[in-house]
Amino acid sequence: MRAVQADGNFWDVGRKIVAAIWDAHARIYHGYEVIGLENIPQEGPALIVYYHGAIPIDMYYLNSRMLLQRERLIYTIGDRFLFKLPGWGTISEAFHVSPGTVQSCVSILRDGNLLAISPGGVYEAQFGDHYYELLWRNRVGFAKVALEAKVPIIPCFTQNLREGFRQVGIFRTFFMRLYNKVRIPVYPIYGGFPVKFRTYLGKPIPYDEKLTPQDLQIKVATAIEELINKHQRLPGSILLALLDRIPAFRQSSSSGSGKDINNSNGHSENSNAKDD
Repeated sequence: MRAVQADGNFWDVGRKIVAAIWDAHARIYHGYEVIGLENIPQEGPALIVYYHGAIPIDMYYLNSRMLLQRERLIYTIGDRFLFKLPGWGTISEAFHVSPGTVQSCVSILRDGNLLAISPGGVYEAQFGDHYYELLWRNRVGFAKVALEAKVPIIPCFTQNLREGFRQVGIFRTFFMRLYNKVRIPVYPIYGGFPVKFRTYLGKPIPYDEKLTPQDLQIKVATAIEELINKHQRLPGSILLALLDRIPAFRQSSSSGSGKDINNSNGHSENSNAKDD
């Protein structure tokens, strides 16, 4: 019994140390802020659905902020290729990252936890760009999870995420074909720019038994697109995102100059319904 308790304390202390390091990096390097943290419940389950950047560094930051300020850990679904990387097993165990099936995700939520899923997954990470269109390819796995677990969905988007890290702008078709064959990230990225990051958490979308998974997918995609259009300069600019670190510039610049939501193809691309 003491061994189990000591092991639990070990992970708790380790997680908070790592979270403090990540949170310090977020504050110093990106001036990181979270808007709408009150939309995440103090207790009980909820599903956070987020836009996937080239690197999901914003989820590391959000999870760290939640752990330090709310003492709640966000369980996360990661792509299967991650679990083949050396050392990832320990990290995934500590921060509850798993490949995730509909059944396992429902179980996590029914246990009263927070869970984060990006329907776009690695595909959106690799082939999204500074126009911030959702690349969900008709995936509805997350919607099935929310409906079966009967939990609210919280839409999530981080401003300037694509300006922090980007894919190289050449050979896109080649890398897309290669990705479709090997199903691991192959498209080179560059960046690490200290741009302003601000995560927006939208109003929870409550459970509605009348919705089908397809209806709920459209509803959530629309909510995230609204966050993008309201808070993201389109197309994104690395230079202007760097200038966003200056408060006076942020106040004088006009955000929300985004695309027409009705013209977005975020939930109109054809593919299977499996989430990464």
